[in-house]
Amino acid sequence: MKKSVAEYIKGRIKAFSYAFNGLRILFKGERNAQIQLVLAIIALLLGVFLRISALEWVVVCMLIGLVFAIEAINTAIEYLADFACNKKVEAYIKKTKDLSAAAVLITAITALIGGLIIFLPKLLSLCFF
Repeated sequence: MKKSVAEYIKGRIKAFSYAFNGLRILFKGERNAQIQLVLAIIALLLGVFLRISALEWVVVCMLIGLVFAIEAINTAIEYLADFACNKKVEAYIKKTKDLSAAAVLITAITALIGGLIIFLPKLLSLCFF
């Protein structure tokens, strides 16, 4: 049976509500996500102040989004792993959580390097020229 347009829209709104709830969980309950949010705001303000190019904005926004996305996946894996083993330390669960945390670290380091490539020359030119 085919869904009506109203049912389809209602389903999409419900899906978005789940996603926004996930963002609330991420930023309200995860200290690392809160720190990353502060750093993202600093990067965005720095981008405005330094008048970065459109391409640089794309890179900055993609890196910020990537860090948040990987942090959300990491958090989901941690919740699921803790539930699966009833919070007991199991070797495979520990490896899974460590690998998930490593993905966040790799992404954060990549974002830092990208930020340095974009912002450092502009900041140095303000200081020395």
